[in-house]
Amino acid sequence: MGIERLANQVEKESRDLAILEVVIEQGPIGIVRLSEETGIPEHKVRYSLRMLEDDELVDPTPQGAVPADDIGQRVAAINEGIAGLVERLEDLADLVPTAETAE
Repeated sequence: MGIERLANQVEKESRDLAILEVVIEQGPIGIVRLSEETGIPEHKVRYSLRMLEDDELVDPTPQGAVPADDIGQRVAAINEGIAGLVERLEDLADLVPTAETAE
C-alpha cells in the first residue's frame, strides 16, 4: 500500500507548515534565516517557500517572505482540512483488518 508515499507527503506538508509558522511569527524573513530557525536545509526551505507562494500563503518581498494578508482565514481553512483528514484516516484505520482477521 502507499503508506510510505503518504508518510513522505505528510513530512513535506509538516515542513511547509513549520516554515509558514516562522514566516508568520518573524516575517519578513529570508531563506538563510528560515533555515537557521527551523533546522531545515536551505534547498528544502526554498522549495517549501515556492509551494507556500503557489498556495498564496506567503508573499515574496525584497526583504524576505511575509504572510499573505488574509493568513488568519487561510490558517483556519488549513486547520479545518487537517481535522477532516484526521477523521478520514481514523475511519480508514477502522477498516484495516486485524492480524487475527488476516490469518
